[in-house]
Amino acid sequence: MSSLSSRLFQSAELRQEMKINPRLYQAMELLYMPLLDLHQHLKHELTENPFLEMEEADVEEEVELNEEATEEKEDEIDWEEILLDGFGSGSGVREEREDREHYQPTATKAPDLHDHLLDQLYHLALSEREIRLGEEFIGNIGDDGFLGCDVEVVVEGANKWLDDIRHVAEARSGAIQDEEARAEELKEMELLFRPYNVHEGREVLLKIQDLDPSGVGARDVRECILIQLRRLGEEESVQYQIVEGHFDELLNHRWTEIGRELGIRPKEVQDAADKIAKLDPKPGVQFAPERDGYVLPDLVVEKVDGEYRVFLNDTNLPRLRLSRAYREVAQDKAKFKGENKEFIANKLSSANWMIQAIEQRRQTMLKVMGYIVDRQRDFFDKGVQHLRPLTLREVAEHIEMHESTVSRVTNEKYVQTPRGVYPLKFFFSSGLSTSSGEDISARGVKAKIQALVQEEDDKKPLTDQAIVDLLKGEGVKIARRTVAKYRDQLGILPARMRKRV
Repeated sequence: MSSLSSRLFQSAELRQEMKINPRLYQAMELLYMPLLDLHQHLKHELTENPFLEMEEADVEEEVELNEEATEEKEDEIDWEEILLDGFGSGSGVREEREDREHYQPTATKAPDLHDHLLDQLYHLALSEREIRLGEEFIGNIGDDGFLGCDVEVVVEGANKWLDDIRHVAEARSGAIQDEEARAEELKEMELLFRPYNVHEGREVLLKIQDLDPSGVGARDVRECILIQLRRLGEEESVQYQIVEGHFDELLNHRWTEIGRELGIRPKEVQDAADKIAKLDPKPGVQFAPERDGYVLPDLVVEKVDGEYRVFLNDTNLPRLRLSRAYREVAQDKAKFKGENKEFIANKLSSANWMIQAIEQRRQTMLKVMGYIVDRQRDFFDKGVQHLRPLTLREVAEHIEMHESTVSRVTNEKYVQTPRGVYPLKFFFSSGLSTSSGEDISARGVKAKIQALVQEEDDKKPLTDQAIVDLLKGEGVKIARRTVAKYRDQLGILPARMRKRV
């Protein structure tokens, strides 16, 4: 029986491997960067690499702007009057500047939901024990305004905090020498640190639920709506009865069933449901931090002489070129040896590569957007319902690049068009066939479905099969289950739940 050898040995073999150059990684990162990130990256490169500088046009423009600003400042000050008045006006200029600096507005952070609730809690006429328990409740309220746990859990957490504080207080009272003083201290501690009970928790929760915004501190949507109705004084209203006793039927729009149980007409139930729909199911969201509602488009599409043209929105992007001064220094190779020579060679090579990579990025983005405009000409002329199906592979094959490159170009990039600002990903979607042999994009079909629902008779809403038939009349071949899927994605309820009585 042979055994495996465990000896070490050397051998030579020839094989091919694909390894990605570090600069190729950087090139891919440049493609991926949105315009603002690229702007910051180029500024960093300008400070790090002495062989890079901005083009003269940009530099001269900055100098002219600085000179104009200087001239404007000089025009603002009457130097002759200052000299004649013994520099009296100069102090006035300084005082004016100081006033402007003093009254300069300062950015402040808007209070979040917890800060808003705590501020109200501290203004209530509550004991210290109630305030501490109220803080525990507020700490367990989520950003949507709902209490994230049961009252028992909150009380248990508050009692653990009391235990920790009690141990510290007992250690402090042990150092008191006077027996009577120590006994008095322990008596006060016994009253102050006695454990919370569930009844206290429920009482404090009711006080929390009386705070603004209305509905905060609820444990679910049903309780949230009931709190808001109580605050409006509608405990005896039909809407309160519906939410309190028929919430599941309300969610499913079972107007007839609710009306039968309450002894009222379905129309009255529906009118009450309309009033309920105006209440806020997530009262805490209004205090959520606002996201930036604007984007900086990387590309611009404009219609010029009847044709759509694509431009890069990079006028504020630093234009890079090799520094003449450092390039002349690098040419004198006799002065540099060893580490200096290697440093100069690396920086010069890096500068050349950066300039080429930026230009390659520009050309790639123009190619991709140019093909999108040609492919989606009907969208730019007629609207979203005329979007055609488009895939990354189709674009990659047309511009003769890899699909992953197109994906990086289109990721987190925006284009400004005559129809608005869109992410580049907006123009890519799967398609459906039509009776005429042409394809239509899934996004275009969704737009058609949404338009049909908006124009329907609310007393006889369109069923999914009715939508299929109408689309078939327009030449779109689509299955009923596909209509149902697109309707769900658009947030459109089924026909039964859209019907008005």
